[in-house]
Amino acid sequence: MKLLAFNCSPRMTKSNTSLLLDPFLDGAREAGAEVELVYLRKLKVKPCLGCFSCWLKTPGTCVQKDDVALIMPKLGEAEIWVFAMPLYVDGMPGHLKVLFDRLIPGARPVIEVRDGHCRHPLRGNMKKGGKIVLIANCGFWELDNFDPLLVHMKAICKNVNREFAGALLRPHGEAMRPMMKLGIAIDDVFDAAREAGKEVVYKGKISRELQNIVSRELIPRDMYLKFANEGFKALSAEKV
Repeated sequence: MKLLAFNCSPRMTKSNTSLLLDPFLDGAREAGAEVELVYLRKLKVKPCLGCFSCWLKTPGTCVQKDDVALIMPKLGEAEIWVFAMPLYVDGMPGHLKVLFDRLIPGARPVIEVRDGHCRHPLRGNMKKGGKIVLIANCGFWELDNFDPLLVHMKAICKNVNREFAGALLRPHGEAMRPMMKLGIAIDDVFDAAREAGKEVVYKGKISRELQNIVSRELIPRDMYLKFANEGFKALSAEKV
């Protein structure tokens, strides 16, 4: 089984995103998956031109020459797609949205009804279906900050005819590294992420129990706001 993962944080290995993604991928490898990790920041991905050449003139092929040509075959081959990211303005980082926009060559210029809704049929390897996993963290304390992103990702799953296999969501993710530095135990969060990687390979989905552990409260909100604002003040030349 092939798993293709995207670390969509511009901070890459130094990101809070990687704290959740890395153990998840370790678990998937332990379960026997062939894992490939892509750092989206390293890719050259131009915005879609909206020219529809990939439908009408060069079917299945974008006229733009960039790294999307390398990514499309990998997406077609992988049974599991994993998108890991920080939350930006209630949604995904812009460079990931640009990549999703560029997947249009994987669809055909026909409208069909699939599961009671108008969709474009997919072409080639993109037709075979599979799973999508979301991993995300944010600096705000409440879990419901992820709601708009969840809605969007589930809609994308329907468009590309893949099953949403679950989400590992980490609110007040900025607390993780300071807590680790202070020796405060949050290993259960990372252990749950590792088990989630195994589950998605073995069972095709992540259990609600593991998702809840990853999202559990790390620190009371008032305490988190106090520490966060003190940190901003210490680092900023502007009074907070």
